[in-house]
Amino acid sequence: MTRRKSTYRILAVVIIVLACAITALLINDNLYLTRPIVKTADGKPVSLYIPSNVDYQYVKDKIEGLNVLKSNRAFDYLAKKTNYDDNVHAGRYVLTDGMTNQQLINMLRMGHQTPVKVVFNNMRTVEQLAGRISEQIEADSMSIITEINDDPNVDATVFIPNTYEFYWNTDADDFVDRMEAEHNIFWNETRLQKAQAKNLTPREVSILASIVDKETTKTSEMPTIAGVYLNRLRKNWPLQADPTLVFALGDYNIHRVLDVHKNIDSPYNTYKYAGLPPGPICIPSIAAIDAVLNAESHKYFYFCAKDDLSGYHVFAKTITEHNRNAEKYRKALNKNKIYR
Repeated sequence: MTRRKSTYRILAVVIIVLACAITALLINDNLYLTRPIVKTADGKPVSLYIPSNVDYQYVKDKIEGLNVLKSNRAFDYLAKKTNYDDNVHAGRYVLTDGMTNQQLINMLRMGHQTPVKVVFNNMRTVEQLAGRISEQIEADSMSIITEINDDPNVDATVFIPNTYEFYWNTDADDFVDRMEAEHNIFWNETRLQKAQAKNLTPREVSILASIVDKETTKTSEMPTIAGVYLNRLRKNWPLQADPTLVFALGDYNIHRVLDVHKNIDSPYNTYKYAGLPPGPICIPSIAAIDAVLNAESHKYFYFCAKDDLSGYHVFAKTITEHNRNAEKYRKALNKNKIYR
């Protein structure tokens, strides 16, 4: 009888201890409903990326993997209580240090994501562009390329290099639509009037700007170079732009354009064919576009890289003067053993 009483006492103690432990856990978890549940390393925000068409278990595992919650159980409890487990929204969500469980769940349940800054510049082709964009939003490069190729009104001239805000889960269709809208905003009445004054369409301005972009990295001389090409266009001269040959050849490692390169039969060979090439040779920068629209008015018809290899150019009005400049540059290239 004594032994039985002792057993009952032990069981009672165990039950009380378990009850206390469970109560403590419940109280602890309930505290995280209103108190801070997010604790990040060094107090820095942490980004949570939720892809499209994933379920709650994916989100739960992803958050646990970030190791930023003081109580994963409290998060799971409130997520299910508020039906977030049936209302998962894709996107990028920023978890900040000190965020409460309610704030976290509400943000996710309402789909209040934080945009990403999408940046692109110095892109030669739409393929390069698509690859760069796919690193910054959910859409993959192939879907972006397909969307561009399927739209006859879209080519490299539509994309204006800049910094834009997008939701991370933006798809290819919405990305291209947004770029078309940004293109229309960029081409305001002032720019349209300047293009018209030069007898150029916005697309033609962008094509010429792409050549200017590849002729120089020096923004200060872009308007002067643009002026040279506009002078040639007015005279119906071939543009004779070396960067168009590089584009036609598809060899971007060429540092020295030779006579043999000028034999390629391509509409982008501006040594053979007068006027603008059929399309841009890169995605032109805003600086180059504005350089064409605000081209310097002068009488130069020639330019050549300086023989100090600084990246700047010297300009000439006559072929005789230009040939002297070109010979100096050739000697500088030879001296530095740049043969290709």
